[in-house]
Amino acid sequence: MADPYQNNRYQQQGGGGDAYGSYGEGGGQDGYAYQGDYPAQEEDAASDATEGHDEEDQMYEGEYQGIPHPDEVKAAQRAARAKSRPAGNVISELEELSEQYEEIMEDCGHGRFQWTLFIVLGLALMADGVECFVVAFVLPSAEKDLCLSNAEKGMLGLTVFLGMMVGAFVWGGLADKVGRRRCLIVALTINCVFAFLSSFAQGYGFFLFFRLLSGFGIGGSVPIVYTYFSEFLQMGKRGEYLSWLCMFWMIGGIYASFTAWGIIPRYGWGFSMGTEFQFHSWRVFVLVAALPAIISLVGLTFMPESPRFLLENAKHDEAWMILKRVHDTNWRAKGQPEKVFTVTHIKAPKTAEDEFIEIQSATGTAIQRWAVRSATLCKLVLKNVVSLLSAELRITTLFLAIIWFCMAFSYYGLSVWFPDMIKHLQNEEYEARVKVITKVFHGERVERFRFNFSLENQIHREGEYIRDEFINIEIKSVTFEDSLFEDCYFKDIRSSNTVFRNCTIRSTEFINTDLWKDKFIDCKLENVSWHENKRGCHLDAVEENDVLIYLVSFLGSLAVLPGNIVSALFMEKVGRVKIIGGSMLVSAGCTFLLFLSFSQAAIIAMQCLFCGVSAAAWNGIEVVTVELYPTSKRATAFGLLNAMCKLAAILGSSIFASFVGITKVIPILLSFVALICGGLVALKLPDTREKILQ
Repeated sequence: MADPYQNNRYQQQGGGGDAYGSYGEGGGQDGYAYQGDYPAQEEDAASDATEGHDEEDQMYEGEYQGIPHPDEVKAAQRAARAKSRPAGNVISELEELSEQYEEIMEDCGHGRFQWTLFIVLGLALMADGVECFVVAFVLPSAEKDLCLSNAEKGMLGLTVFLGMMVGAFVWGGLADKVGRRRCLIVALTINCVFAFLSSFAQGYGFFLFFRLLSGFGIGGSVPIVYTYFSEFLQMGKRGEYLSWLCMFWMIGGIYASFTAWGIIPRYGWGFSMGTEFQFHSWRVFVLVAALPAIISLVGLTFMPESPRFLLENAKHDEAWMILKRVHDTNWRAKGQPEKVFTVTHIKAPKTAEDEFIEIQSATGTAIQRWAVRSATLCKLVLKNVVSLLSAELRITTLFLAIIWFCMAFSYYGLSVWFPDMIKHLQNEEYEARVKVITKVFHGERVERFRFNFSLENQIHREGEYIRDEFINIEIKSVTFEDSLFEDCYFKDIRSSNTVFRNCTIRSTEFINTDLWKDKFIDCKLENVSWHENKRGCHLDAVEENDVLIYLVSFLGSLAVLPGNIVSALFMEKVGRVKIIGGSMLVSAGCTFLLFLSFSQAAIIAMQCLFCGVSAAAWNGIEVVTVELYPTSKRATAFGLLNAMCKLAAILGSSIFASFVGITKVIPILLSFVALICGGLVALKLPDTREKILQ
């Protein structure tokens, strides 16, 4: 009886054989079986979608224009790949699997399934971008609530990167042994839970701890996302679409800037419960910043595991079902439901690690099995990490480590240096202006007067204030020296850089102010009372919501867009190596232009130029990292290199920030040397454009 699927097989050029024929001679038990290998079915068992269709009888619409049929193009590409293999070489099971998997992904096509996964994983990458900005945006406000010193502020910023560094290493290693999807779900869950808790933390210690764990969770997103998505892409589209995926990191920066700008200055968006619990607007921003991770987490529950990972771990049936789902989803969306997934068997190698875990799972109690599996998992992860330094991968790992470190050191170092330098220039301008406009009042006597206007840049010496009222005003950069306050009334006061020195204060009342005792230096206090005072440093700076920090971050993120677009369009045409090396060398040239930047506008312009050029280098680095490692080590290698990236970010941001206000020569020279070294090393990498994912 005729096979009803016969007409739906993918044909080789010339109609010869199956697209997934056996790579060995014969095609016996070790070959790849197809639908035609099943027992014959009844005529009425054929799918309704295929009834009445005969592909051989249909005329290809591009035939008259001389356009090759897509199936002919694929067959020619496969034949070329087969011919490029050295004659007489025996390929391993994993190489055989890689070639067949590439052919399967070509036949599955690129369509609705990949675009859905693109959005879901893009949101996870967006969450990583947001995480890098959250602390920087909330610090100007959070430091007032949490009374942070400069050392504590610096520690908080570094702690987030430390958590991301450890998270990248741990989750990258686990993703190669446990699964991409499962690890990403757990990592995003950790990020969401501890980001939520950090928004309610009232003390510095708890806030630091929760942000550390939040960073640990989101640290796994970058290595897993690129690894996961690459395994659903065919070779010809891999570089381009991984580059488009990078745009979500930029979108994360824009999202963080806009939401911070729109939420943090809105003081009314919070609430308080006495003086012990404060929930100001910056805490609302911390919650909103977690939305991309939450949405991605929900989307991942509907996505399957990577079939390439499953095949690597001898889970043939699960992988087959997922590949069929990808194939059917794409072709139905394209209006061709008659396309049938013809692969029935994919040879999946059995590994020794799987057998070991299976043996242990049948013995002992549940706790013993958990302990054995955990210990085994740790050993396998560490063994995988060590294997990155094996003879065949040692040079690749070394080159990529240098490139990742040099790029991150310069990029993150300058990302901190740019806004800090702008703030420094602002402070210099402000101090120069204050010296000119500061008013000095000497020996004034004010009696029974109500101050309902703000006081700014003033010095009052030997004044007398009798029965005066200071109500609902802002006092900025004001000093009272050797003055007398008697029977005065202060209510609803916000102060910044304001002190009372050698003053006498009698029978005076302070209600809902931030003028606590530490503001009164060598003062004589007689019958003075405080009510509902804001203790500590809640409002001790009016610069807490400076719009500049949001604007600079927004422009820096937006400037990445041209670099993303150019790299995506030319990744396959120019090649990864040339894009990485060229972009890093051009970025090095951009840093030299910083010597000519003496104003805020010039520094912002240089920041945008640098971010735009370096974006192309980042895209190339991430694509080539995915392509140079085999499936069993891909996420581990990406996680290790991304952890090194975060280490470089910690070093770069610390070193560069320490030179703000001292000299700009050293930061510029450091970034220049790092980028030159990284760019030259990048040119030594192999071209992976025509490389099948191992």
